[in-house]
Amino acid sequence: MKFKTLLLVLCFASTASFAQDKVKYTKDQIKKMETYLFNEGFNAPSPRKTSTIILKDGSSHKGFCNNIETKKGQIYEVSIKDSISKKGITFNADQISEMYVYPSNVEKIAKVAKYMGNIRNFGTKKLTKNTTSERIHFVNQTVSLKNKKDDKEFLMQLINPDFSDIISVYHDPRAKETGGFSVMGSPQLGGGVIKSYYVKKGDKIIWLHKDDFEDNYDFLFGDNPEFMKKYPKKSAEWDYFSFLVHEYTEMNNG
Repeated sequence: MKFKTLLLVLCFASTASFAQDKVKYTKDQIKKMETYLFNEGFNAPSPRKTSTIILKDGSSHKGFCNNIETKKGQIYEVSIKDSISKKGITFNADQISEMYVYPSNVEKIAKVAKYMGNIRNFGTKKLTKNTTSERIHFVNQTVSLKNKKDDKEFLMQLINPDFSDIISVYHDPRAKETGGFSVMGSPQLGGGVIKSYYVKKGDKIIWLHKDDFEDNYDFLFGDNPEFMKKYPKKSAEWDYFSFLVHEYTEMNNG
C-alpha cells in the first residue's frame, strides 16, 4: 500500500514538474510570437549611394562602395571611392569600428520577389523591411565562423538595432531557410524561416543554428527567472526567436 502511495506521489510530482516546464499559448499569442521583428539582412551595398566608414582611430570616411571581400559571407575588406578626392581607398575589417551603407536596388527587388513567393511572409513579415531606404549598420566583431574557424575580425550587419542592448543579433549571409511546398508554381506554403544567426551576449558571440537553440536557451535567457517562467525552454520554438529576444530585452529593461 505504501509502495502504491509512493508511486502516486512521484507520478503527481513528475506531472506537476512537466506542467511547469510547458506553457500552452493561444493562437493569438503564437501569431504574435511568430512575427519577425529583426531587420532584413542585406549582402550587397549600393555603389551609387554614399557609404560611411568609421575607423577605430575615430576618423570617418565617406565614399561610394565599389567592392567588398567576404569569407562565408562576412566582410573582411571594403573598398570605397572617396566622395571628395575621388581616390580609391581600401580598408581591412580590423581597421574599421562600424560602417553604414545603403542596400542595392537589385537586391531589394530580388527580396520583394522572394517575399511575394511565400504565403507565410504575409502574416509574419513586413514588406517594407525589404524595400528600406535606411542605412544598414555593420559592426566590427571578432568571431569564429560557424563556431569552427579561428577567431577573426569581420564587419557584420546588426539586425536588431532597436533592441540590441543585451543581446545583439547579426545577419548570417550564408543562412539557409526551412523548406515549404508549392503546387503547380503557386506561392510557397510554409517554410522560409531563417535557420541561423550570429548572436552576441556579453563578451560571447556564437553562430546560433536552429538545431542548437535549445542547448543555448539558458545562456541567452536563463538569467531572467520571470522570462523563463513565461517562456520556458520546452515551450519555445525557433520560429519565435526574434520575439523572444525582443521580449527578453523589454522584461530586463522594464
